[in-house]
Amino acid sequence: MKTLSKIACAALIGVALACAAAALWAQNAPAKQKNWMPPAHKIYGQKLVDEMMAKHSELLSVTLHGTPPGEKDIYTMFAGSFPERIGNPDDPDDIDVIKKGITILDPRWKRVNDTDKKFVVLMPMQDTRRENIGLVVFAFKNPPKPAGLEQHYLDAATKLRDELALKIQSYAALFEPSK
Repeated sequence: MKTLSKIACAALIGVALACAAAALWAQNAPAKQKNWMPPAHKIYGQKLVDEMMAKHSELLSVTLHGTPPGEKDIYTMFAGSFPERIGNPDDPDDIDVIKKGITILDPRWKRVNDTDKKFVVLMPMQDTRRENIGLVVFAFKNPPKPAGLEQHYLDAATKLRDELALKIQSYAALFEPSK
């Protein structure tokens, strides 16, 4: 009986250690695997995002997405209001906007894990010639679900996108060092 007791005690200790190790790993788990590393200097695209966030208090975030120069078949966030996410691979809906030129209105009503209520608009980013050159994502702060919200946020995002386009001479310029 003593042997059985020792085995049970050892098993419990083993389970406790395994649980502790799993909890520690979960806390220190690596962030989402990056598919691109930004240069050490601030790029022009990041400067534009920073300016937009400072000017528009209605925004929770702004992110710019596309394929960095010199890369092929890599779609990534290359500038954004959450710098730790820069270089994260794009989701399929991000890539659809880039490749197809579509706009996605996402009220995110059912996203129970999101801490902030928000309305997200994914739309083609444009340059001064109004050519689609990538993706811009605007996340707006929003109140509880009122009617007609889609049109309001589509109009607001279009205005912000057009304001941004006036500052983008070319896609390549977004990756140049910020001045």
